[in-house]
Formats: sequence, structure tokens, C-alpha cells
Amino acid sequence: METIGEIKSLPPLVRKQIIQAQRNEITEYHLYNKLARKARLQKNKELLVRIANDELRHYKIWKKYSGREVGANRWNIIKYFWIARIFGLTFGLKLMERNEEQAQINYREIGKEIPEAIKISNEENEHEKELLSLIEEDKLKYIGSIVLGLNDALVEILGTLAGLTFALQNNRLVALAGIIAGIAGALSMSSSEYLSNKSEGKTEGAIKSAIFTGVAYIFAVFFLVTPFLLLDSPWMSLAWAVFNSVFIVFLFSYYISVANDQPFKKRFGEMVMLSTVVGLISFGLGYLARVIFGIEI
Repeated sequence: METIGEIKSLPPLVRKQIIQAQRNEITEYHLYNKLARKARLQKNKELLVRIANDELRHYKIWKKYSGREVGANRWNIIKYFWIARIFGLTFGLKLMERNEEQAQINYREIGKEIPEAIKISNEENEHEKELLSLIEEDKLKYIGSIVLGLNDALVEILGTLAGLTFALQNNRLVALAGIIAGIAGALSMSSSEYLSNKSEGKTEGAIKSAIFTGVAYIFAVFFLVTPFLLLDSPWMSLAWAVFNSVFIVFLFSYYISVANDQPFKKRFGEMVMLSTVVGLISFGLGYLARVIFGIEI
């Protein structure tokens, strides 16, 4: 163990980073334990306790070099606890880990003074990520069904709204048609997802997959149709619906990028491009229908 003299001989920047790392460890220790007490699955509870114990062990190592007790960041405990409870354990904890990576704790720099820091860094990056990947929760288990529901709704309903806006130019009619098409689409997608899972022998999760797909579809429809119920101008309504579509894609792409460690920009760009192309095509078809059939409302 380092003596007090050796502790004081550490460069100020290194000492400051050690204290910050120590604060992170004790904060995560309390957070993981708090989440473990609320976990419904025994497997998740045991994993969270294991990670919490690792964090406490790291805290004690840093304390040996800082020579002081460091309190937890209470705000981070509350913030990430509720993020994890609302959006899922995996998302909440990986978001916390990602934000910590940007906390500018330079383990390489600390490692020049304390070789043990490299070992702790490796454990943080590998062991904890491995344990987090073992957590089980429906939000990630059925992520494919949610993607299917959201993507189909954004493409189909936005395209429908764009075409009807140009063809009818009447907000109430466009909203009514969008709601009817949305409900029919949600039921169709849910039943298709159920039958698809049944045909592949996934009987146990077929109903849940269908529910996640349908709920995601209805969620997207609600956000796309709402502007047509609140505004009078069909063009402003359509612009708001397009904004809502991009916003939903942004949020969900970010969620997947964090929870599943996938690239954000690529997924976001693909979904926005697909929705835009379909919307433009539908917009053009609506214009042609209005001209060819002489629709005036």
C-alpha cells in the first residue's frame, strides 16, 4: 500500500482523475445495488450484484491511492436509475457507461504513475460489458418486432398522409383516412408477425412479438396523424408530420445504437432516406390523382 508521502507525490492532474474515477465507481456501486433490489428476474439481480461488487472493489483500489473517502454522485444515481427503469436496464446502464467514457479520465496517463490503472480500465471495458450483455429484458428481446412496427408505420402512413394531403387538401379527411389506415395496418402487421413466429416454431414469444409490433405501429401513427387534428393548414400539418417522423427515427436509432452497440448515423440515415423517398413518391401520386380525377374538396 502507498504511503501518504507517495500519495502526495502524484501529479495534481493524475490525483484529480483518480478521485473522479473513485467517485464514478462508488456511484455505480450504489446504482447497481439499487437496480438489483428492483430487478424481477433472479438472473438479472445476480448480475447486477456482481457488477456492483466489482465497482466497490475498484473504488477501494482507487481509495488506496487517493488516501480519502469520496462520496457518490447522488444526481447520477437518481437519473440513471429512472432511465433504466423506464427505458430498460441495458439502455440505462450502457448510456451511463458511454457518458463515462467521455468523462476524460485518462487511464493511460494514470497508468504511467499507477500500473494497476490499466488493469482496472480493461475490466471496465471488457468484463462489465460482457455481464451487461447477459441481462434479459423484453425491450431488447423483441427489438426486431418494434423496429418492424415503427418502420412500416413511418413508411406506409407518412406516404399515405403525403399522398392524401395533395389529393384531398382537407385535414379532417386526411386525419380520418390516416387513422383508419393506421389501425388496419397495425392489426395487419400484428397478425403477420404472429403467424410468422408461429410458422418458425417460436410459439412462446409469438403473442408478445405481435403485441410489440402493433403497439409500435400505433405509437408512430399517433405522432404522424396528430398534426392534422390540431392544425388547419394541410401543408403545415404535413411538415409537422414529417418532422415527427424524423424525430421518432432519431430517438429510436439512438436507443438501438446505445442498447445494442450499433452505429447511430448509418441506421438513422437509412430510415430517414427510406421514409423521404416513399413520402416524395406518394406526394407525386397524390398530385397526379388530383389532376387526373379532378378532385376538388
